[in-house]
Amino acid sequence: MTNENETVLVTGGSGFIATHCILKLAAAGYKIKSTVRNLDRVTDLNEILNKAGSQHERLNRVEVEWTSADLTKDEGWDDAVSGCKYVLHVASPVSLDVKDENELITPAREGTLRVLKAASKAKVERVVLTSSVAAILNGEEKSSYDENDWTNPEAQDCSAYSKSKTYAEKAAWDFVENVDSNLELAVINPSWVLGPILESDIGSSVQSIQMLLNGALPLVPKISFGMVDVRDVADLHVLAMTSDKAPGNRFIASANTLSMPEWTRILREAIPEYKKRLPKRTAPDLLIKFLGIFSKTAGFIAEQLCRTKQIDNSKAKNLLGWEPRSGEEALIASAKSLIELNQVKAL
Repeated sequence: MTNENETVLVTGGSGFIATHCILKLAAAGYKIKSTVRNLDRVTDLNEILNKAGSQHERLNRVEVEWTSADLTKDEGWDDAVSGCKYVLHVASPVSLDVKDENELITPAREGTLRVLKAASKAKVERVVLTSSVAAILNGEEKSSYDENDWTNPEAQDCSAYSKSKTYAEKAAWDFVENVDSNLELAVINPSWVLGPILESDIGSSVQSIQMLLNGALPLVPKISFGMVDVRDVADLHVLAMTSDKAPGNRFIASANTLSMPEWTRILREAIPEYKKRLPKRTAPDLLIKFLGIFSKTAGFIAEQLCRTKQIDNSKAKNLLGWEPRSGEEALIASAKSLIELNQVKAL
């Protein structure tokens, strides 16, 4: 393998996107380091990665050098980036229900700067930052969005999550422009990330599919999301890490847009044995807006009502040769992996 002398740090190595990035890097022959907050999880993570590596990438073994680092603390980051040519900064806090928006914004922004400062000090060649379409879509109302668009974090209806992603990404671009212009930066902006889970600690995006399959949602809201498979998000990270066309660019990672009523139709057809649990009716808009008064999650959903946002993914395709699976395939892969790993209530 030609990349065996190049080391890559993947931050937040226990996360949904990060674990798939590790598998792609291992398949390409890179040496891999990864951070976790708690090293007690390392044994479990090694087992998960080795099992997934043999199933998905035909790897005999996935070797990772684990190190402890926390987005909220300075300690550990210099050791983490030491000896690395590249950094995939995937780690970020994800939650919709927080009492104080700074619980999300501060660790996202300050954690990103900690990683960049350590990377700059260690003479890392390139950092690929995992941002989100949440840093793109919540600005001026448009029929279609691309990488030139930015969320307005000062808007009254801007969620804490959207603010955290926007402020963190803007801080990163400011760092490479004004602090270390020699450090290359590329940014990935994924939409709703689905695809096969590797363990029981599932990401927040896949929890929505778990709830549908468990019959926990009698009604679904009439909202639409851009969808993307986690395997394709990982592919795009590696493409952005290696292509000489990537530095200085944002890349939207999204396949196609699907509504939640479409999700249920697709799942009924793909996994008919669960169709009795899947909702057939949509929730009235007024009900969602009312619930949004009491729940920040419902409030986030209420923000998306009647907003079908088309996302232009042509830049990643044309510039980097990215070829994503369909959102339908990502959705079905999530559902089947949840069932295979016994993360859905038995029928």
